[in-house]
Amino acid sequence: MLNADRKVSEGNRAAIAKAREKGVKFVPATGRGFKSVQGTLEELGVLGAAGEYVISFNGGAITENCGNRLLAYKGLPFAKANELFKRGMEYDVCLHAYTVDTVYVFRENESELDYVNGRMEITLSKEKTLDFLAGQEIVKVLFENTDAEYLRRIERELKDITAEVDVSFSSNRYIEFNQKGVTKGAGLLELAALLKVKPEETIAIGDNFNDLPMIEAAGLGVGVRNVAEGMRHLCDVITEARYDEDAVAEVIDKYVL
Repeated sequence: MLNADRKVSEGNRAAIAKAREKGVKFVPATGRGFKSVQGTLEELGVLGAAGEYVISFNGGAITENCGNRLLAYKGLPFAKANELFKRGMEYDVCLHAYTVDTVYVFRENESELDYVNGRMEITLSKEKTLDFLAGQEIVKVLFENTDAEYLRRIERELKDITAEVDVSFSSNRYIEFNQKGVTKGAGLLELAALLKVKPEETIAIGDNFNDLPMIEAAGLGVGVRNVAEGMRHLCDVITEARYDEDAVAEVIDKYVL
């Protein structure tokens, strides 16, 4: 939905507004925390709105925008989060640990700092374990490296500790670890059930592998033109537009309006 300037384009904003006028719920679904998308909600005119929602942390949380009211939450057991973190420290990666309120970043690098700038607020840490967060809810852990094959290698080498974890890839730089069963797709279906919306009456739009469970769960699963090649064949349709060319508006115009 966001363009290269990390903003909602005028075309997307207008289409989303028209869909909402018809009673359609437009729900941002993000790997980031719900607090990091408040600026986007303001652009869409739904900041603090009752009856409007966000799926965040890859499906780890569902919130109503009014007061950021938490409707559903599923985090990692602390011991598992700490185990993943300790193993991650053995690799050449930058690490993130998400609590409900804070994104802690460890072993930061210039590329990663540039990438998150403007996307979310972070807290840098030099800790070697997550022991300092004991007693807090850990929503997810992720590792960053821009070498996709290196991340795939990490996935293979961590299979001894990931049987109870949902593993996904995003942004062409992250391998992410959520509690088993926590995906954007599960979040979509859970919110649809809360709103009494049939799954076949939902649309999901995405571009990367953490979007795939949502694309497969929705009644219509849409990949934008620059969708990751490995999941292109699993999308019901591919837009003519890239993410930064009003792809969301294209979908709304064609399948909603």
